[in-house]
Amino acid sequence: MSDRRRIRLTLVEGAGPASDSGLWNHPDYAPELFKDITYWEDLARTLEGAGFDAIFFADTPAIRADTPEARAHALRSGGLPRLDPAYLIPVLAAVTERLGFVITSSITYDHPVALARKFTTLDHLTGGRIGWNIVATNVRSAALNHGLTEQLPHDERYDRGDEFLEVAYRIWNEAWDDDAVVRSRERGIYVDPDRVRAVDHDGRWFRVHGVPISEPSPQRTPVLFQAGSSDRGRQFAATHAEAIYLNANTVAETAHLVADVRARAAALGRDPAALKFLPRIIPVVGGTEAEANAKLEDYVQRSNPESAIVTLQQWAGIDLRGRDPEEVLDLADLKVKGINSEHAADYLRRSARAGERFTVGDLIRMYAFTGGAGNVVAGTPEQIADTLERWVREADVDGFNIAYMLRRHSIADFAEHVVPELRRRGLVSDAEAGAGGTLRERLTGGGPRRAVRDPALNRL
Repeated sequence: MSDRRRIRLTLVEGAGPASDSGLWNHPDYAPELFKDITYWEDLARTLEGAGFDAIFFADTPAIRADTPEARAHALRSGGLPRLDPAYLIPVLAAVTERLGFVITSSITYDHPVALARKFTTLDHLTGGRIGWNIVATNVRSAALNHGLTEQLPHDERYDRGDEFLEVAYRIWNEAWDDDAVVRSRERGIYVDPDRVRAVDHDGRWFRVHGVPISEPSPQRTPVLFQAGSSDRGRQFAATHAEAIYLNANTVAETAHLVADVRARAAALGRDPAALKFLPRIIPVVGGTEAEANAKLEDYVQRSNPESAIVTLQQWAGIDLRGRDPEEVLDLADLKVKGINSEHAADYLRRSARAGERFTVGDLIRMYAFTGGAGNVVAGTPEQIADTLERWVREADVDGFNIAYMLRRHSIADFAEHVVPELRRRGLVSDAEAGAGGTLRERLTGGGPRRAVRDPALNRL
């Protein structure tokens, strides 16, 4: 199978009661499994057997709510409690051979020295199977948790991130030579001091002067993932990311974002085809189309409208609380007023200007599940495979970040019924499922380490 046709697959999980669907109270969901290590071990084995490249842990350094009402909703709806997923990785690596692990960490509230050491450690312990999902963290509660009175302005969070990455790149790629660890009993030298050097950096956000204490890992730099869809977020992705997660509602919107980021990457001197785009998809699998649609309608009816209201308030600055579901909204001039994510507002504004009509009820149904109803694909295995192929063809994406409605059941349906259909079509193969190597090799088809010619690394 050519690398061009292979569909990359990752699974998005949150180490807490509720998934992206928010259906923790569904009778078949089993929310408490997030504290059961056997659940995670079984999930990792299932994903590896189905040819998934990685499990992606969505995470946050704070409750994702900036008002008392939103905070109460997050607690009621299973947004908390959360485990720190980093502690799961060595256990999951021990029961798998090829599956990668992507952890979310913040460029706004972490420090590059501590983060670099953490990811180097995990890359060693997994044999080169670690990735970093880079987030700027868009809730004020995170600032309050970390000793600030307000969060940094949106673009400044990414400015800090650029400098964060500059320091981290130097730690991972410049401080230790590959042959620094000599382990010479005869000479009495474990590490050759001449092959290790300090990182000296004085910038706006960070001052670092010292020798990193971790030797280079199999990948040196973890595979860099990013999911920001704002204008500044897309520029950051074009500069640094190797794989990009998307939460767009339509194929056309996804294609717009993919083309934009690829063009920005090309303008920076990067190979735009080297970036891997993975839109989020929630498959609902049925033996027949009617069965799949009945499942989906059950999920929609069990969803909490309050979740959609909170999401739209936070993502698009739209307050739907107490409004008539039949009210038609004028979104053509929707303004972004310092909200946490400008992309959702941009999408709705452009859709309205193109003539699309939205009622309050339409939006609540659209955003019944995190990311929007456009991410939900219901049908038979063949129909779902058709849809994935269409997204690859029309949106120029490279794979999918699979989310689920029901813990255990949904991913089992996808692995048992959809993956065999994708394999039959030559999109996911048994050979790929058995391939070894690092996460970077599996995702990009290249070597285990990020190319030193990459413009981001050439900033050193």
